[in-house]
Amino acid sequence: MAIFVKLLEMTIHERLAYARRKLHLTQAQFSEKICVSTGFLCSMEIGDRKINHRMLKIINLSTGINAKWLETGEGEMFASNLPQEQEIEEVINLYRQLTPFFKGFFKRQLLEIINYESGTEMPANTTE
Repeated sequence: MAIFVKLLEMTIHERLAYARRKLHLTQAQFSEKICVSTGFLCSMEIGDRKINHRMLKIINLSTGINAKWLETGEGEMFASNLPQEQEIEEVINLYRQLTPFFKGFFKRQLLEIINYESGTEMPANTTE
């Protein structure tokens, strides 16, 4: 409940920075997605630049961040159906943060899941 209240008390600028961090994107990566300079994004996040309705639409279409949530703090942070490309980018950004050991582990686990779903292999810990 305290987190919900805190999100409602945030300004539009604070919500923008918060949502960007939830997407695991740097300011440079996020600014590239919404076609502005990193400095312009920084100015929006700290409140030096106004976030107008045109920019809200661009942010929504480029990142899946719900424009209504960004503007008012109400509703869900992200549109209910993030485009598949954004989900893929999120996974890639998370993968890049892993150490080489866990990158290898992640790849092996993903291959096991794919093989399991395609019916070519059963998970190692099942008994049938």
